[in-house]
Amino acid sequence: MTQSEARDGMKIDWDLPIVVDDGLELRADVFRPDDDAAYPVILSYGPYAKGLWFPEGYPDQWNRMIATYPEVAEGSTNKYQAWEVVDPEKWVPEGYVCVRVDSRGAGRSPGFIDHFSPRETADFYQAIEWAGVQPWSSGKVGLNGISYFAINQWQVAAERPPHLAAICTWEGAADFYRDMTHHGGIRSTFFPNWYDMQVKTVQHGLGDRGPKHPVTGLNACGDETLDEATLAANRSDFPGDIAAHPLDDEFHRDRSANLEDIEVPVLSAGNWGGHGLHARGNFEGFTRSGSDQRWLEVHGEEHWTHFYTDYGRGLQLQFFDHFLKDDDNGWAERSPVMLRVRHVDRFVDRSEEGWPIPRTNWTEIYPHPDGSLRMDAPDETASMEFEALGDGLVFTSEAFEHETEITGPSSLSLDVSSSAEDADLFVILGVVDPDGAEVTFQGALDPHAPIAQGWLRASHRALDPELSTPWRPYHTHTVPEPLTVDETYRLEIEIWPTTIVIPPGYRLTLTIRGKDYEYGGDLGGDEEISTFKNRFTGCGPFLHDDPEDRPEDIFGGTTTIHFNPDQPPTLLLPVIPEK
Repeated sequence: MTQSEARDGMKIDWDLPIVVDDGLELRADVFRPDDDAAYPVILSYGPYAKGLWFPEGYPDQWNRMIATYPEVAEGSTNKYQAWEVVDPEKWVPEGYVCVRVDSRGAGRSPGFIDHFSPRETADFYQAIEWAGVQPWSSGKVGLNGISYFAINQWQVAAERPPHLAAICTWEGAADFYRDMTHHGGIRSTFFPNWYDMQVKTVQHGLGDRGPKHPVTGLNACGDETLDEATLAANRSDFPGDIAAHPLDDEFHRDRSANLEDIEVPVLSAGNWGGHGLHARGNFEGFTRSGSDQRWLEVHGEEHWTHFYTDYGRGLQLQFFDHFLKDDDNGWAERSPVMLRVRHVDRFVDRSEEGWPIPRTNWTEIYPHPDGSLRMDAPDETASMEFEALGDGLVFTSEAFEHETEITGPSSLSLDVSSSAEDADLFVILGVVDPDGAEVTFQGALDPHAPIAQGWLRASHRALDPELSTPWRPYHTHTVPEPLTVDETYRLEIEIWPTTIVIPPGYRLTLTIRGKDYEYGGDLGGDEEISTFKNRFTGCGPFLHDDPEDRPEDIFGGTTTIHFNPDQPPTLLLPVIPEK
């Protein structure tokens, strides 16, 4: 039931109905200035329940964030904080209406849950158009939010709703197959766990068994309390659907954005540590979207943090003020690429004119059969083998004599054979200090992440010649090509973009494994977050350990790397000279 009130300097409408084309009523909360003027809208649409209080639903993330950045909690009562969307107490005073829509089947919106489906995108489109014609709306709608609330922005922006004026995709994947469910063709086990921990827990129909809204006292997941069988019937078998579609088919394409169709201004904000979900799509969205007004920002630290800090919120405000309020505030003069370049102990802000960085010195570096990583190619024919599902091989460079920056996408080309009919390769770039200790970094989720990762299933080695570049191989993932035992194949492996300034005395490592990376040092007690099932050991929740996807009789045995002087294994790195 809709309620309206004035409190904390805002007019608030709780649970406004948005009737979509099939008659279903989505439910939205609207926060707006306490007057009768019209303002631009910041809108989000997603499954995390608009009535779930951030500190209650995600206490580990909230407590860690405000402990490091107390500014996030300052200047707000924080009563209206919700996971991965803007705080209205900080946005409404800036002259915005904040609209939160529970997606179909989640929170207080009834219906059948089918994530990222065309039905969800149609709902999102209609919610934008609804917001664009309300009396409190200026007619300009901007989209903002993290992760899910960013992923679906790419999708709906490609449909070009007339009232959509700008999007800010904060750490949001764009390709359902390559970014989200299958890395290099290897199925990620993230989404089954996410579905249990973050979606089923706030499904519409939990009613009295679900959380309460901290302000209204309403059931955050609807007034009706349904039994488990009914709840199950009201949601897709999301993990089963993913498992049933191991190739990039219509199921995945229906849930991936047509980036070239996007025309509105774009601020794409990625995370260097977002291997597995929160990185690749932001780079692809920036480089491939059809918008002629687009900016890329890339930062570090946890993926929820800088969306809420003064740094991140200031960036978002300047962007939206320019495009939703027509403010001549200097945004148009910003460089198209804004990077927080990572050092081993800090980040340094720097602007660039394109991505990949135009002045990149693309540098080939070669693994050798003695375990070294050198500038010269191996001059002998040799091979190295490892257990196909094991820890693999490590190649290490000489100590760097000078500070060296690597910023951008990378790739690894190598000849491989297998004693089985397929092989999964996991590629990790790392750094070791002068004492030989591995240096890891705070990833988007995991506190001990390497600098970069890449993956490829050997039977998925076919490349798309139009979309592939030397630094970003693009695999079709449509027709698998099983291996002939002990026959050699050339593989081109995409390594997701990264940044690191390597100090003198440090070394670069390349690891080629048959399973997920694992940090070998002391985890330090920060490896568990209550909303995830697994302990974090280097990859966060983005693992590839489903035995049904990687049966030992197909992926076991021995994997062999071949060294041929005529076609050596080659690591292509984006070395950045000083400006």
